[in-house]
Amino acid sequence: MIILITGASHTGKTMLAQRLLEKYGYPYLSIDHLKMGLIRSGYTELGPMSNDEELTDYLWPVVREIVKTAIENGQDLIVEGCYIPFDWQEDFSEAYLEHIRYRCLIMSRRYILEHYDDIKAYACVIEDRQDDSYCTMDMLLRDNECMLELARKHGVEYILIDNEYKVDISL
Repeated sequence: MIILITGASHTGKTMLAQRLLEKYGYPYLSIDHLKMGLIRSGYTELGPMSNDEELTDYLWPVVREIVKTAIENGQDLIVEGCYIPFDWQEDFSEAYLEHIRYRCLIMSRRYILEHYDDIKAYACVIEDRQDDSYCTMDMLLRDNECMLELARKHGVEYILIDNEYKVDISL
């Protein structure tokens, strides 16, 4: 089984991947780790704060082929990150799609307004965000609204975080 977890920044993608690893024993790949490895090794001119569209165009073909390889080898894998395009399904045949579960994490406007301090407080639960100053309430509101619009437009499954943060994926 392959689980793809995407969503805007600070929605808990990495935390969910860690919980699923602990629950099911599935390893996970952080697309951010892949991104930083490619940047630090000099394999790309892109940087950590490059445009998300450019990063998706660069990273998704690599991630897509990792997913295919895992399926072909009968391996379970969780892939988490914001660089999964909404039309990801177009890159896989039905034989591959049978093995993939996709979830997009989206925080509602109400949740962000009521829990902004909690969102910021939990930002470093799994990974150390050395500079989190870019995460403003306006950014969270804008990015999550955009993700919801795109998820609906593309008809992909999403988990709306609205009243409280209770996110789980059952296999």
